[in-house]
Amino acid sequence: MLASAMLTAQTAAMAGGILTNTNQSVEFLRNPARDAAIGIDGVYSNPAGVAFLPEGFHLGLNWLMAHQTRTVTTTNDLFKLGAKNGNSAEKTFKGLADAPFIPSVQAAWNKGPWSFQFNFSIPGGGGKCEFDEGIGSFETVVGSIANTLATTSNNLNDEIARLRARVPNVTASVPNVTGYDVDGYMKGRQYYFGIQLGAARKITKNLSVYAGLRVLYGTATYEARLNNIRVMDGTTGTTLPEYVIGVVEGLATAKVNLETAKQAKVDALMAGGMSQADAMQQADVQELVASVDKLQEAATQVAAQGKQLAPYANGLNLKSDQTGWGVAPVLGVDYKVGAFNFAAKYEFKTRMRMKNNSDLEQAMIPATAKYVNGTSVPEDAPAQLAVGAQWSVIDNVRVNLGYHHFFDTKAHWYNNSQELLDGGTDEYLAGAEWDITPRLTVSAGGQITRYDLTDAYMNDISFVVNSWNLGAGLDYQISNVVKLKAGYFHTFYGDYDMDTPKQEVKVGGDSGLKLLIPPGRSNFTRTNYVFSLGCNLTL
Repeated sequence: MLASAMLTAQTAAMAGGILTNTNQSVEFLRNPARDAAIGIDGVYSNPAGVAFLPEGFHLGLNWLMAHQTRTVTTTNDLFKLGAKNGNSAEKTFKGLADAPFIPSVQAAWNKGPWSFQFNFSIPGGGGKCEFDEGIGSFETVVGSIANTLATTSNNLNDEIARLRARVPNVTASVPNVTGYDVDGYMKGRQYYFGIQLGAARKITKNLSVYAGLRVLYGTATYEARLNNIRVMDGTTGTTLPEYVIGVVEGLATAKVNLETAKQAKVDALMAGGMSQADAMQQADVQELVASVDKLQEAATQVAAQGKQLAPYANGLNLKSDQTGWGVAPVLGVDYKVGAFNFAAKYEFKTRMRMKNNSDLEQAMIPATAKYVNGTSVPEDAPAQLAVGAQWSVIDNVRVNLGYHHFFDTKAHWYNNSQELLDGGTDEYLAGAEWDITPRLTVSAGGQITRYDLTDAYMNDISFVVNSWNLGAGLDYQISNVVKLKAGYFHTFYGDYDMDTPKQEVKVGGDSGLKLLIPPGRSNFTRTNYVFSLGCNLTL
């Protein structure tokens, strides 16, 4: 069953920290404030409290179905050069993810004061998302290439025009560049499959403690393509090699035209009785010689640009698979007093190193440096503290509160990106349950998630934004053994707006072509909603 779950899981329904998913049960979707609730879902949310369930075997099976979108609206003058962008500097890149099956399993065997527990879930990772038109940070590089080549073409054609004003037989030209065309694509998938084993023990009739170990297996796949790269001259497109060949050939023709004009002038001077040596020293002849040398130098520089752009001749194609694993302790405590129950859980940081198996041997652009073959990428699951309280207002009504803190800045992520955050993630949770009848329970709750983000941290490959969430649902006890449950969870995301500074990047490695990305602006947002079904078994 676990193997099947790992193979068929599609994405993670995002609740929790930057790399942590806390929505591991139907109960959570119905009422996220489960940190001090007593139930089989507590194997994840309140493992110490599971010790207060009746003796016997308890099993929770959960099936979540999620739909997500991630949207980045980027403004940059380079987009005006795109053949598909309608001369607009603003472009929206939208990623979609549908997940028909997100599984989790919680199990516990209670005997006397002991509770032995097992949990399988997807407690970490960013899920899966596919951008059919690529992402802005990739396309702006193509736009900058076109912008650089447009400057090259304009300068060369201006120079040729000045030469033609003095030497009418210079008829050559080089290809113009008015923009670019490209087909972009980006897909990312990242999951941390988790198995947690542990035991809780009742110290007194009101106090229990828990200790366990969680093993995470991380797997990620990233695909990116920039295909059919063209530089445009109006509506006519040419590949990068074709453009370079056109420029070199145009310069070669202009050079021949100048050499012909130079020779004709020398011949005319010699016909008037001047020696060849003296004729070659004449100012107008020397000026033609200098122009020929200048064109030769320009042709050499463009040929060098062609070599630097050679890796892009067939576009950019990235395919990287990453795997890694880690182990971390989990501790918990639960205390009952009167109508109240209090609980806390601490998950230690899980050290994760994701090893790249990639077809990328060097970083073509800075955004791809994370996926170079053979490199090991740090992607720790940060430590988490969860505390909660439950108040039984009357026998059949319970009110819940919770608080989560993720120690994001203490983790280690790629390029030390955790240091770009201003702090960790905070979540505030509240909810209530009502046993309408002994068999039927309804519940609802909410969660507010606040990240301490900075402009330096945010990027369009992987991003989060603040949110608030609402969940509701019910369960029905159809027998002493089987309880059916269902829930719905909706996330309302805010927007994150940021100005992007001017950047200087190199394509094709450290010795590659230097490009300038002008300043711009980006807006980030997401959507997410999740349906869930499940059942609990008590034997």
